[in-house]
Amino acid sequence: MNFTIALTALIAATTALRLLAAATLGLGNDEAYHFLYAVHPAASYFDHPPMIAWVERLGLALAGPFSALGLRLGFVALAAGSTWLVARIARRWRGDSAGLFAALALNLSGYYGLAVGAFALPDGPLLFFWLLTLDRIDLALQRPERLRNWLAVGLAWGLAMCCKYHAVFLPAGVVLYLLVRPERRRLLVSPGPWLAVALGLSVFSPVLVWNAENGWASFVFQGKRARVGLTPRPDLLLAAIAAQAAYLFPWIWLPLMIVGGRLARRWRAIDEHARFALCLSVPPLALFTAVACFRPVLPHWGLVGVIPLFPELGRVLADRARLDPARTRRRVAFASAFSVALLAVTIAEYRWGWLQRGSDGKGFGVLTARIDPTAEAYGWDQVARRLDRLGVLDDPRTFLFTDNWFQSAHLAHATRLRRPVTCYNLDDARGFAFWSEPDDWLGRDGVLVVVNDANVPFSFHERWFRGFEALDDFEVERAGKPIRRVRIYRMNDQVVAFPFRYPPEDQAPRERLREELRGLARVKSPPPAVGARRGVVRR
Repeated sequence: MNFTIALTALIAATTALRLLAAATLGLGNDEAYHFLYAVHPAASYFDHPPMIAWVERLGLALAGPFSALGLRLGFVALAAGSTWLVARIARRWRGDSAGLFAALALNLSGYYGLAVGAFALPDGPLLFFWLLTLDRIDLALQRPERLRNWLAVGLAWGLAMCCKYHAVFLPAGVVLYLLVRPERRRLLVSPGPWLAVALGLSVFSPVLVWNAENGWASFVFQGKRARVGLTPRPDLLLAAIAAQAAYLFPWIWLPLMIVGGRLARRWRAIDEHARFALCLSVPPLALFTAVACFRPVLPHWGLVGVIPLFPELGRVLADRARLDPARTRRRVAFASAFSVALLAVTIAEYRWGWLQRGSDGKGFGVLTARIDPTAEAYGWDQVARRLDRLGVLDDPRTFLFTDNWFQSAHLAHATRLRRPVTCYNLDDARGFAFWSEPDDWLGRDGVLVVVNDANVPFSFHERWFRGFEALDDFEVERAGKPIRRVRIYRMNDQVVAFPFRYPPEDQAPRERLREELRGLARVKSPPPAVGARRGVVRR
């Protein structure tokens, strides 16, 4: 089959499936939170650089400010671009068939094929700009004397750094490659690579400036997540490996690991493309595997390390297809059917919850609401309607808050920001700690939304306000099955500012509050029932 026609068909089919997912599924926890990036334009954010907000704003401008499809539209487009890029790289290295199989394998992987291609996550833009940087570096290494090639490298890498800090592994991999290839080492003292680094850092510089102005908050937060202890934990390492296999699907993950292992064993016999791909893979895979030996890691942290291996996997699959086309067709059919079936089951479960057991534990369901991955995205519109009926969304005196960053984010999106929303959490308010000042809420009534079992005792919330009124207590349901319990309180007249954060040099007040909170948590006292009041009640 013609390469261009086949690749176009693959991109069209996978884009259609991603658009279906983007249009029918509610926002996940991270997506609801990332929506607020688009609402609060900034040079950077507490958790991530700003690229995710740029991509979101493009889609929201086209489809509407609160459209779930609009929020995800740019990520679907970037997934199509990533498919084209991996096919382009693999085709240049290994031929047409390898290019098509590399693109197919990328789309049949769980995380890169389904998740980051359809949802508003920073790994989608990172995948695109990682591949674009790899493509530009490959061309620059072919003609290293052409400075414009290195300028393209710097621009692509700078944009990758604006997606996620994991992009720092790209220059690390390139340096490793130049060091282990004696004939390439002279490039380390040539102007091209340094020009690329300088341009990349200039593109990334707004993120550095934002961090410098905010106590390096983002770097500190992400750095703590990679901090390890001294006691080896083989169980955590095995769990991390199993989770990565599940994220990519075993039939994609295992061949990638085999390909990488063979390249390492046959280092002297492989060509420069294979050496380059292996050197790009080693830094992230080695670092996060080492971290996983001592502490839990999220499965996708190290997955950027497998991206450079897809062209080599494409070559292996193309060779197998020539030797045994019938078996290859069966394997591709199975992997494709699995991805489509998984998407169909996810959409059906989100809408009807047929895999969820009833509240009495009876029925044919196999999942509880707490472990059903689709439950977190469902039913926030029901909470918004309750708030509307209570009249708090039309009251200019009120603001909404929870003690959980993603619950606050869901409220903000579901209520279409009719009232301001914040998060009162001492340790993890995420971006909410930067999107308002503590004094902004003084003299106003906060509407506290408590979801399921409160993380923070109600008495701790009480201390910031003059009084309260318990307004509502209800269950969010899907197809008659409860998903979450929601309690709503009007906290009257905030008189003490909630300390979102303290400067590093003054942690004593926060420590005192933490100690008080621990003491309150030891006392089992249920939140007040509907109709309970204390102190001043204003309407």
